[in-house]
Amino acid sequence: MACENNLVVKQIIDLYSQISNLESLKPSKSVDTLFGQLVSTCLPTDTDIDVTKIHDDKVKDMRSHLIKLCGEAEGYLEQHFSTIIGSFEDNPLNHLHMFPYYNNYLKLSELEFDLLSQHISHVPTKIAFIGSGPMPLTSIVLAKFHLPNTTIHNFDIDSQANTLASSLVSRDPDLSKRMIFHTTDVLNAKKGLDQYDVVFLAALVGMDKESKVKAIEHLEKHMAPGAVLMLRSSHGLRAFLYPIVDSCDLKGFEVLTIYHPSDDVVNSVVIARKLGGSTEARNSEIGRCVVMPCNCSKIHAIMNSRGTMKNMIEEFGTVE
Repeated sequence: MACENNLVVKQIIDLYSQISNLESLKPSKSVDTLFGQLVSTCLPTDTDIDVTKIHDDKVKDMRSHLIKLCGEAEGYLEQHFSTIIGSFEDNPLNHLHMFPYYNNYLKLSELEFDLLSQHISHVPTKIAFIGSGPMPLTSIVLAKFHLPNTTIHNFDIDSQANTLASSLVSRDPDLSKRMIFHTTDVLNAKKGLDQYDVVFLAALVGMDKESKVKAIEHLEKHMAPGAVLMLRSSHGLRAFLYPIVDSCDLKGFEVLTIYHPSDDVVNSVVIARKLGGSTEARNSEIGRCVVMPCNCSKIHAIMNSRGTMKNMIEEFGTVE
C-alpha cells in the first residue's frame, strides 16, 4: 500500500495544505477548527500505518513540516490562555479549566505519575521540567495533585513564556514557593542537572529528530547516574502531530517503559534511567518493578476503570 494513497493520510495531507496556507496560527475560529479536525483524524489507533516506514519523500517532508506547525500553534494557544488566566485578580490556578485541553493534561499527568511510581523507590524532592512553556500544566498538576512536597524547576528558552508561567502561580501560597523558573536553552543547562532525581523533557523540545536527539544526548551527559528521564513521544497516526522518540535515541539510558495510550491523550510516554549508577541499586530498582506486577496492573485498572483507555506497554528493553 502506498502511504500517500491511504484515505486517512490523504485527509491529513489536505488538512496540512489548509493549515500551511493560514495567515496566522494564533487562536481563531479557523485555526481551532482545522487543528481540531487534524487531531481527530490522527487519534484512531486501529491503523496499520507506521510512519517510521514511510519512504515517500513528499509525505515525509509534509509530516516534518506539520509537526513544526503543530508546535507553533500549540505555543500560541498556551500563550493566549496563559495571558487570560494569569490576568485574574484571585488565584489564577482556580481558572485552569478554561484551557481547552486541561482535562487531557489531568489524564496525562496522572498517567505519567502512575508510571513513574513504578520505577522510583522514593518520592523525588526536586524534579526538572525542560520546555515548560507559558502554560506549565504538567508541572502545576504534578505539584498540586501528585507531588505536594516536591519542588519543580521549570526550564524554558523563552523569557516571555516564563513570565507568563510565573504569573500563573505567583498568587498561590503553595506553588509560588515550589515552582521555580529558569530562562535558558536546555543545551546551556549543565551545572545542576545532576541534582534532579527525575527530569521531564517536553514534547515540543526538539521538533525534529536531530534536535531531539541532541537534547537527549545533552541530558545524558549532565544528569546524575540512576536518574529517571521522562519523555513524550507518539505512535501510529499521532506521529503526524509529535516527533517519535525511539529506544535507539536513548543511548546511555536504560529504557524502562514505553506506553502508548489509545484514548484522547495524544502523547506516548517513555521512561528511561541513566546508566552508570550503582549496579546493585539499579538492579534492585529494576527487580522491584519486575517482581511486583500488581504495580503495573494498577495502571491498567486505573485506566480501564474510566472506560476510555486501552494501551500497549513495552517494558524493560535495554539500550547499550
